[in-house]
Amino acid sequence: MANERLLIVDDELAIRIALRTAFSRENMIVSEASCGVEALRLLKTQEFDLVVLDIMMEDIDGYTILQQLRADGIMTPVLMLSGKQEEMDQVLGLGLGADDYLTKPFHLSVLIQKAKALIRRNRIYSRQKSNGIQVGPFRFDTMKLECYKDGERLNLTARELVLFRFFLEHPGQVFTKEQLYHQVWNENVVDDNTIMVYIKRIREKIEDDSKKPAYLKTVRGIGYIFNEKR
Repeated sequence: MANERLLIVDDELAIRIALRTAFSRENMIVSEASCGVEALRLLKTQEFDLVVLDIMMEDIDGYTILQQLRADGIMTPVLMLSGKQEEMDQVLGLGLGADDYLTKPFHLSVLIQKAKALIRRNRIYSRQKSNGIQVGPFRFDTMKLECYKDGERLNLTARELVLFRFFLEHPGQVFTKEQLYHQVWNENVVDDNTIMVYIKRIREKIEDDSKKPAYLKTVRGIGYIFNEKR
């Protein structure tokens, strides 16, 4: 993931600087708002992949900002930050349309992972809106359960379709054989040979050269990763 656009909304300068530095290291494009009014203005005039929203601010609290966003039909993922640990505060935030909730203090690594997960989930959802998943040259028709490359139907078996769909839904993520076996076969006992056979078969059908895969690659010592670009 790279060049995602984030909006950080927090009235504490020190926190904005820390978050901006952390997200910028992940090659994300970061904008900032120091108050609710500024945040609403930016959200109505620009598009973002994620909003990191503090709840306790002087002019407009995060709950009100969130309510206004959803009322205006802005469905950008929102990760709420709060110094409150009460369960009801979390329930309220999620009930108003927040996508996740993080209580201060928190580790920046946890924040980064939550942010990436929300962006990834939203992109998958956007791809599936039209009954299909579009990733690079590949399109998976979720109604007909068919997969195409550059408009041509791929002759994948039922199990190959399930495995390849899983990769299409998680581009850029590395999965171990254990994770793949659990997700696709729904079993905890892993058959390494089965995974290797299915990966080989899929490569023969999706790659220009299965011996030099450009999309479904091996991560040595770990597992496999699907890249949407060559």
